[in-house]
Amino acid sequence: MAKCAACGSTILFGGKRNGESRYCDAQCHDHAGLLAIAGKFPAELVRERALAIHRGACPDCGGRGPVDVRTGYRVWSALLLTSWRSLPHICCRSCGIKSQALDTLYSLLLGWWAFPWGLVVTPIQLGRNFAAMLRRPDPLAPSERLESCVRITLAVQASVPPARQPESKTAGISVAVAKSSTIR
Repeated sequence: MAKCAACGSTILFGGKRNGESRYCDAQCHDHAGLLAIAGKFPAELVRERALAIHRGACPDCGGRGPVDVRTGYRVWSALLLTSWRSLPHICCRSCGIKSQALDTLYSLLLGWWAFPWGLVVTPIQLGRNFAAMLRRPDPLAPSERLESCVRITLAVQASVPPARQPESKTAGISVAVAKSSTIR
């Protein structure tokens, strides 16, 4: 199976090509330019910013970290349509578990209602949520995923005119885009 050159998601069906690169959707294709800019930032700068976020207060609850990227997984279905998403969230572990529990409940209630994909994808997304809730982050170092979010945020800030940039240092960190897939 192919992997998206932008976000690393597995591409089951379709996608968008640009030369040798393949993207899961138009949004990731459009972000390819940002990735080129993001690759130019020094690793030391990215690591320093990621460590500051990792050791800082949770953006959701204001509690102690470590703060990192926690991903929840959702699925919903209706007759012949099934849509599933990965929802990255930058927060502390307890806020991440709450978010993943809500995504689990959402999927339990809305995931089963299409044949055949709702019945196939729902248990997968539920399992991914349970695995994510059990996973413990490294309390001493940020994940590669957080560093990637910082790198993309720096690229966004470098490509946006200064007058339009967010005021908060962590406001742009939510750039981690939720990935979704839909089958009809």
